[in-house]
Amino acid sequence: MRLSLSLATAWPRRSLLPLHNIARAGLMSLLLVAATAVAAPVTPSELAPSQDTTPILTIHHGGEQHPVSRAEIESLGLHEVSLHHFEGPEGRFAGVWLDDFLTAHGLEDEPRLRFIAHDDYTVFLTPENRDDKRYLLATRLDGEPLTRETFGPTMLLVPADAAAVLDGSETMTRWIWSIRAIQAR
Repeated sequence: MRLSLSLATAWPRRSLLPLHNIARAGLMSLLLVAATAVAAPVTPSELAPSQDTTPILTIHHGGEQHPVSRAEIESLGLHEVSLHHFEGPEGRFAGVWLDDFLTAHGLEDEPRLRFIAHDDYTVFLTPENRDDKRYLLATRLDGEPLTRETFGPTMLLVPADAAAVLDGSETMTRWIWSIRAIQAR
C-alpha cells in the first residue's frame, strides 16, 4: 500500500484560509514596523546658545590639542530632534550638525575621525559615512546641558536611524555618547 498525500488532500482548501490570514497578518506587521521606522525630524531650535566656556571636549589635529566649550559648539546654530535613545534617554535632544562643527574646526576633509568616549569606547567616521547619513552632535536634552550622568557632555546621534536602531533593523555602532575627544587621523 502506498501512502501519498498531496497538500490538497492533507489540508482541505478551507483550512488554507487561516494560513493565508497568518501570512497577511505577518505582512501587515512588517509594514507597521517599516512605517514606524521613519527618520526623526530635525528642526532649528529656539534655544539660546550656551554661554558656558568651560571645555567639554578636545580636538586632536596636526599634533595639537584644542579644547572646545559648549558655547563654542552651540554657536554654530542649534537644531532639535525628539527621539528615544536606545540606551534609555528620551526627549528633545539639541545640538549642531556634525558637518558644520567639523567645517568650523577644519576637519571636514579628514579621511578618518576617531570619537573617543570617557570610558574609551571609540567610533570611527569617514567622509563616506558622513555622506551617507547626517549626524547630530548633541549637547542638551530637554533644554538642559548633557552631563556625564546624562550621557554627555556630548553625544553623536543619527536622527534618520533613531526608530530603526530601536527596532533592531539598523546598527547603533555609529552612535556614541559621553564624548571627550575627537582625533583626526
